[in-house]
Amino acid sequence: RLGFPPRTAAMPAFRQVGEKQLPQEVVFMAWSPKRDLIALANRAGEVLLHRLANFQRVWSLPPNENTGKEVTALAWRPDGKILAFGLTDTKRIILCDVEKPESLHSFSVDSSITYMHWMEVTEESSVLTSFYNAEDESNLLLPKLPALPKKIMFVCIIICFTVLIITFFYFYRLNALVLGGSCGFIEIYAYGMFKIATVTGVAGACRGLCLSSDLKSLSVITEIRDSSDSEAEITYFQLDTSLLSSYLPEVTRMARKFTHISTLLQYIKLSLTCMCEAWEEILMQMDSRLTKFVQEKNTTTSVQDEFMQLLLWGKASLELQALLMNQLTVKGLKKLGQSIESSYSSIQKLVISHLQSGSEALLYHLSELKGMALWKQKYESLGLGASGIEEAITAVGSFILKANELLQVIDSSMKNFKAFFRWLYVGKLDDTVSTQYMTQKDITFVADFLTEHFNEAPELYNRKGKYFNVERVGQYLKDEDDDLVSPPNTEGNQWFNFLKNTTHLKESPLLFPYYPEKSLHFVKRQMEGVIDQCLQKPADVIGKSVHQAFCMSLYKTSQSEDSTPQLFKLPFLWNDKTSNIHYVLFTMLEDSISKIYILRRHTDTSRSVSNGILAVEFGNFLSNSVNETSDSRCYSCLDAHFYDDETVTVVLKESMEQEGKERVLAQLPLSSVYIDEDQDRELVWGSTKRLDEQSGEIPTCTVVLENQWRVLENMKAQYVSVNGIRKVSCVLSSNLRHVRVFEMDVEDDGEAEEEEEEETTQIAAGEPDELNQSADNQDNVCGASAEELPDETEEHESSLDP
Repeated sequence: RLGFPPRTAAMPAFRQVGEKQLPQEVVFMAWSPKRDLIALANRAGEVLLHRLANFQRVWSLPPNENTGKEVTALAWRPDGKILAFGLTDTKRIILCDVEKPESLHSFSVDSSITYMHWMEVTEESSVLTSFYNAEDESNLLLPKLPALPKKIMFVCIIICFTVLIITFFYFYRLNALVLGGSCGFIEIYAYGMFKIATVTGVAGACRGLCLSSDLKSLSVITEIRDSSDSEAEITYFQLDTSLLSSYLPEVTRMARKFTHISTLLQYIKLSLTCMCEAWEEILMQMDSRLTKFVQEKNTTTSVQDEFMQLLLWGKASLELQALLMNQLTVKGLKKLGQSIESSYSSIQKLVISHLQSGSEALLYHLSELKGMALWKQKYESLGLGASGIEEAITAVGSFILKANELLQVIDSSMKNFKAFFRWLYVGKLDDTVSTQYMTQKDITFVADFLTEHFNEAPELYNRKGKYFNVERVGQYLKDEDDDLVSPPNTEGNQWFNFLKNTTHLKESPLLFPYYPEKSLHFVKRQMEGVIDQCLQKPADVIGKSVHQAFCMSLYKTSQSEDSTPQLFKLPFLWNDKTSNIHYVLFTMLEDSISKIYILRRHTDTSRSVSNGILAVEFGNFLSNSVNETSDSRCYSCLDAHFYDDETVTVVLKESMEQEGKERVLAQLPLSSVYIDEDQDRELVWGSTKRLDEQSGEIPTCTVVLENQWRVLENMKAQYVSVNGIRKVSCVLSSNLRHVRVFEMDVEDDGEAEEEEEEETTQIAAGEPDELNQSADNQDNVCGASAEELPDETEEHESSLDP
């Protein structure tokens, strides 16, 4: 048995607070930056949220056809309220609410995402501070957007949009979601919603990236592989993003406007979805029944003439009588009339209160964005142009015109159908038209309705078999590219005649173009396309300004290495916000003496940093092990993550050939590594050689840990995820299913003294030493229920029985 020293009062406990054997293999895990929550993604494509205490599950989000089945990256928003994850099969990014497993926002990307990083800008300036503290003027000038109707099937959508408004509009400090994928794909999204930069010029698949909190540089680790059978070369790039830093107030204000616009587009989309839901298929029953009637009747008289004869003379053919008595019954007419009136009223309210309010707010923010673009000194360098925004404003105006046209059609249709059904209902009761219930004005109104709407249209037969189009509202809500079946009649309209005869007004930017042949859905899609194209230019301009400032080939991976992508693999990037230093932790796989290498680069690419690269090896700190000499142990690093700006958490393995190798969780203080901070150890590297080919010239520091470590008994630990703010860590075994959760900076509060007293009593009573070991192991399984403990038939790591 490999022994380890007993705990002492001076040794931090790394107190274990949870342990669990999971049913699925974990492929990604990430601690929330603000809460005691950890997000996991497993091999089945499920995203889970667990609480620290006893590793209790909060919620799980199973894969579905709308999202995807293979999660490839996880990232928390800096405030811990939103979790982002990438899906490789659908190439989508999902932003999920931390309170409930619901998607708040999603968008597609052009590449499979392999890594993502969500950072918050900490650089402050007087201009930026005043901007943060200023109240958003849109809240004062624009009416509050009304809530969407609370229908059962839209409850989730309403909740999601409400949270979307709160979480994005009121999280004012600029934050950016950085995505990295295969083939050098890198994009930056302000507030996790709108793309502000498309970065090019980086080769290989992204294995890690980190945008500095001062926005001066972006560090990227890529894996470059010539072919699927060749070795992969791990390369570090440092990209200069000084344009974002130089124009931080302008980027922040522009990003806020982009986020407003993106959210309003989502609001309009949801409003239109509610309108489609309010429009029921029952409204098409009149069309379908009239079509069936005209196909089956034997008479040569048109449907319009037959209804007109019934209206004027009170006589109907046998076929029409059968239609009215058998299909359009009295009860059916009442139900149909009520359904049409209810649906039209709901659609009308949605257009007036939601569609028009959202469009006016969108017009306001685009107009403000145009004003920003006209300030060329501030925004021209960011690619914000007034011409493209003017086109977007024009597209929104066309959408508003089409919404107003829909209101006129709804108003006309409601009047027509009310009069028509009232006439049919009276006629059914009396078998003739009675002037007691119908005035001459009503009869004239019905006659006009029959003349306009009951014309047979055989040319429509090729358009999905439709002969009639009595119902005119549904065609505006269908998401189709076809023109309207029955567009509005503009003949005789004085305004249209005036525009037609006044040629110099046709090109006026003050007049919005009108598309009488198109549906509301078509105009909305056109508006979205113009706005996306307008706001795409800043992303291209900012992305082209990003250029490579430093490149270093680190090492080549072994062909025998497991090719399964893992978030926890070294190298690992970290941004020190206090000193503006980028750290890169990595191990060279061919290095037999198992060192950790720490590469440091200043976020300002024009500045250098002392101690640019160091190697760290661990001396023997298990010196009290049974039957082990002080020089017989050496350690290889399995995983390493920055715990905070001053500490690195590592998982170590004894590099010995004997069975039962110990795995150790340890804290490495950087103060023990960078002792001679003022001494310049900057080396001159050969640009034609990889770093592993020059490893002999790298200064090496040997560290002997004192008490910041803990042996992970009965566990084949492999990976670790840490959070220095919450002072917690989660260790994952090599089989990816066994996890342990630790509180890192918590003393045992007298537990050590009690154990010492207990040990003294047991020794005095002559009890064997194995009891001490059993008591220690019993503490290690706290927080795990009996059914959660791993099967003892597994490997040595899975046995928790002392």
